[in-house]
This record gives sequence, structure tokens and C-alpha cells, in this order.
Amino acid sequence: MGKLDGRVVFITGAARGQGEAEARLFTAEGAHVVLADVLDEQGGKLAEELGALYVHLDVSREDDWTAAVAAAKDAFGRVDGLVNNAGILRFNELVGTPLEEFQLITQVNQVGAFLGIKTLAPEIEAAGGGTIVNTASYTALTGMAYVGAYTASKHAVLGLTRVAALELAGRGIRVNAVCPGAVDTPMSNPEGADPGAIEELYRTLVPLGRVGRPEEVARLALFLTGEDSSYITGQPFVIDGGWLAGVSVL
Repeated sequence: MGKLDGRVVFITGAARGQGEAEARLFTAEGAHVVLADVLDEQGGKLAEELGALYVHLDVSREDDWTAAVAAAKDAFGRVDGLVNNAGILRFNELVGTPLEEFQLITQVNQVGAFLGIKTLAPEIEAAGGGTIVNTASYTALTGMAYVGAYTASKHAVLGLTRVAALELAGRGIRVNAVCPGAVDTPMSNPEGADPGAIEELYRTLVPLGRVGRPEEVARLALFLTGEDSSYITGQPFVIDGGWLAGVSVL
């Protein structure tokens, strides 16, 4: 038996990276997965491979959420899990960040998570309860230079997680957040920097000496979606190779 047998889980940003890893793992654990993304070709191919459902979803648009959830219910009859994974990252000095860039990151990362909770919480409650896992970040718990807009949005996601956990507990919905550090996905290297240089950077910065893998984050999301975490809600779970622990002087 899989850990998610019979569950219907909606995953945003599921066409690649962490979302793809989550979709693969959740499917292997018996879930009916709804893959949501704006990368229609990649998402459609992955859904076909996994025997899952793909839906187009711009997480910043409420109408898109309504249509995507309706398609999921048409296919599976209900939804009882959500992984708010979709997100974008831009590197910029804070005072040099264009307003349009700050607003775009806020719309996708923060508003997208809010709309996911708002749209799917009633569906999850109607299904008898379930889980919401929000993808926050290492930067939701600390600062990081040159990713100010991203950091602000992820602090907001963690705040939404805590409020949602309080308000939705009585409806049988647990809400938690995963807080990844550096993970080897296209989002973490949007400028296409030399992989060798990236590897050397994290060998220095991260106590475990390497960048994280999407599959490792997926296993944490699985834990928070399944019954192994049945008495956990409202919590941030850092998965960063020890980065947040502090700075080594050696």
C-alpha cells in the first residue's frame, strides 16, 4: 500500500523541478495527482507519463483556479490535498528592483499561495479533511541579499501558513510549510550560471557540502501530506543542508 492511496492531491508548478518530483513521488505512493502549471507542453507530457491530470493554471489568477479545480473535481470527484509549489525567483539589489518585478514575484509566490488556500480549503473540507503544504523557503526565516522580493514573498507565505493552520484546524485541514534552501532546479539558476561554479559555492556555504535535490524536498512534502504527520500543523520545516544553522569559521 502507498502512503497516499486514494488521495487526490493538487500540485502547482508541477511541470518541472520540485513540483515534478512531488508529482512523481505522490503518484508512486498511490495518489491521484492533478498537475497544474503554465508550462502546458511539459506538464501535459508528464501527466501522460504518470497517468495523471494536467490543468493549465496561472496561480495569480482567481479565474484560473476556479476552472482548474472544477476540472479536477470532474476527473476525480473531489480534492483532499494541495501542494502550493509554484514560485518564481529573481536576483536583484533591493533598491534597484523594478516595481513591476516586485509585484510579479508577489503575485505568483504570495497571492498564488493565498488563492490556492482560499479556493481549495472548502473542497478539502467537503472531502472530509486533508492537507495543505505551502512551499516557503529558507529565506522565509532569515534574510538574503539580492533576493529581497522573493524573501518578502516567502515570509508572507509562512505567515499565511500559520493563519490558515489556526483557521482551518476545526475543518479537519492541516497546513504546513516546507522551507527549502538551495535546491538543484531551473528556478534556482535562472541565469544559467556554470553548474560547476554553483556546486563550488554551495560546497562552501552549506554544512552538508552540496545543493539539495528536488526528490529530497518531495519526500518532506509527502511526509506532511500523509498520516505520518497527523498531529502536525502550522509549522515550517527547513530542509537546507544545515545552511540556516549558522556560519562556520573553519
